[in-house]
Amino acid sequence: MSKLKLTLACWEYDRTRALAEGSVQADGIELNCLNLHVEETFFRMLRNREFDVAEMSLSSYTVSAARGNSPFIAIPVFPSRFFRHSSIYVSEKSGIREPKDLIGKRIGVPEFQMTAPVWIRGILQDEYGVDPSSPEYFSGGEEEPGRDEKIRIDLPAKFRLRSIGPKKILTQMIADGEIDALQTARMPSTFMTRPGTVKRLFEDYVEVEKAYFRKTKIFPIMHTVVIRRDVYEANRWIAQSLCKAFAEAQRRVYANLYTTSALTTMLPWQVAHVEEARRELGDDWWAYGFEANRHVLDTFLRYHHEQGLSSSRLKPEDLFAPESLESFKI
Repeated sequence: MSKLKLTLACWEYDRTRALAEGSVQADGIELNCLNLHVEETFFRMLRNREFDVAEMSLSSYTVSAARGNSPFIAIPVFPSRFFRHSSIYVSEKSGIREPKDLIGKRIGVPEFQMTAPVWIRGILQDEYGVDPSSPEYFSGGEEEPGRDEKIRIDLPAKFRLRSIGPKKILTQMIADGEIDALQTARMPSTFMTRPGTVKRLFEDYVEVEKAYFRKTKIFPIMHTVVIRRDVYEANRWIAQSLCKAFAEAQRRVYANLYTTSALTTMLPWQVAHVEEARRELGDDWWAYGFEANRHVLDTFLRYHHEQGLSSSRLKPEDLFAPESLESFKI
């Protein structure tokens, strides 16, 4: 019997490499894996629905899901997670020294609905009392001019958001002091090329992020995996088949990272990093599956709603194919 041929667009992560190489195969599926960077994958999937299965911004998908009749359905696989305290950059000219100094300031965001800024605004609100509606936001290209929101948003009036236009870029604006801060997923180039003009708000971000996890048990989810809804509806079994395959590809990486006969990455203290991750986050520190991530997803969905990106507060189970919410037990 021939297998169902599906195209998967995803970046080249260690945890998905076995799928791309074919050493792990999804039951009944022949995957054509496209190694595309995340910005391209998101843009092409959201605008043109080019792929059968794709990595997707958690926020962009949630915007789509909250509106109803989404063209996508997700599975609880999370190829990207990231603590985002390190992703708040400030201009030396701004005078910002601590989180509360962001209140009322001019903050750049490549896109307001990006997952990273959603998490950042929520964390700043919960942990430091910075109301997400207090700053003025400026959106547009971080390194290239002319970037727009990949998906249309309609924010409540209390959020002040304006475009920087087709000629300016945020990295230059923060270095020049034209904006006071930048909340972004990608390190701004001027952080390296103009040292001293652009700094991290949390210079000791690793310790801050460890303390945040100890308090909240949240390792923020950035991306999920979505299936085009028409493909899913025609073959609903693929949700569970894909979940199993992604989990097996990830399991192999867990094992390889803790192999001492030869290092699988160029990190000199790779084994020590694994041991530290286990001490701080637990053995399954990059958990897939629904129940293990319910509290993380629920927090994100609260932030998403409070920031005006979803008109109603979704429940975590609203995001995923029903077949992927639980698995059989023996």
